[in-house]
Amino acid sequence: MKKIELEIIALSHSVTQSHSFAVVLGEVEGTRRLPIVIGGFEAQAIAVALDNMKPSRPLTHDLMKTVCDTFGLELQYIYISKLLDGVFYSNLVFSNAIETVEIDSRTSDALALAVRFECPIYVNEDILEEAGVEADATMEAGGAVSEGDLEKRIEELTSVSAQPGASTNFSNMSADELNEALQHAIENEDYERAARIRDEMNKRQ
Repeated sequence: MKKIELEIIALSHSVTQSHSFAVVLGEVEGTRRLPIVIGGFEAQAIAVALDNMKPSRPLTHDLMKTVCDTFGLELQYIYISKLLDGVFYSNLVFSNAIETVEIDSRTSDALALAVRFECPIYVNEDILEEAGVEADATMEAGGAVSEGDLEKRIEELTSVSAQPGASTNFSNMSADELNEALQHAIENEDYERAARIRDEMNKRQ
């Protein structure tokens, strides 16, 4: 499958969801934008690296970069390889003097490392077609997205009401709906919600 190179354009905070952020990726040789929802910690990790800030103690991604440098591992590129039920899946492609290895990764972690290693970011073209937003070609290069489209897309992605099984009244949900909601919560790392779903499932046993 064709890989499209992306770059980080911006970090955006959701207007309606106080703890939701999106990292906006832009096509290097094109006009499409790809917003990806990430957590607050991951947004901070990306922002720290983008702004070249130096924390007094290394953050997790800084530590991983130091470990890789110490043992001669180089992050060649990251690859956003799959989009399933609204969740992006990525791979880290590492190499040393002997071999190249692909490692599964959360996309937010992959992006935080890509900034630190200053390595390319690629995406499967089908994912960009499915989840991307077209920028206004009449605007300046590097530039803005057509009126309101990106903001609207980010709010759709970060809105709890837009997620499958978003209702918090788990007692009214069937067993199949609970299983689906649990899987979705785990994939999105919403462990508090997953715990509440598990409690409801345990009550029924």
